Amino acid sequence: MKKIKVIVNEKPYEVEVGDMSISPFTVVVNGQSYQVTLEGEQVQEVRPVASAPAAPAPRPVAPAPVPAPAPKPAAAPAASGDVLTAPMPGVILDIAVKPGDKVTVGQQLCALEAMKMKNAIRSPREGTIASVEVQDGQRVNYGEVLFRFS
Repeated sequence: MKKIKVIVNEKPYEVEVGDMSISPFTVVVNGQSYQVTLEGEQVQEVRPVASAPAAPAPRPVAPAPVPAPAPKPAAAPAASGDVLTAPMPGVILDIAVKPGDKVTVGQQLCALEAMKMKNAIRSPREGTIASVEVQDGQRVNYGEVLFRFS
């Protein structure tokens, strides 16, 4: 896998891209794997590898041949990159980190139950957890701060 950086709506994302000489090939965006088929310079098809995606499926962005997640105004990490917010309303389950823990891109920080589905909330960056703003069983709203990075 080759790591590349793309910028979508002025937000940087790190994407891992598999062997593009075969079709379909695999890309990993924020820890979620997708199978991608290219047609010329445009992305023709994007489908999750797993049966239930952990986050909203990324939308293809022209002319880049690599899909990137479409950020939501309040749900994506803040512009400073110091906070991670809830991508949807739900109930916090299984917090996997504590303040002071070092995390990597794509590492699961907690699980969020929404509409009876368990969704992995993963780190969008490397860094250290400064604070955990939620606790197990807590209901959160869309855009609510879950974690702060230092």
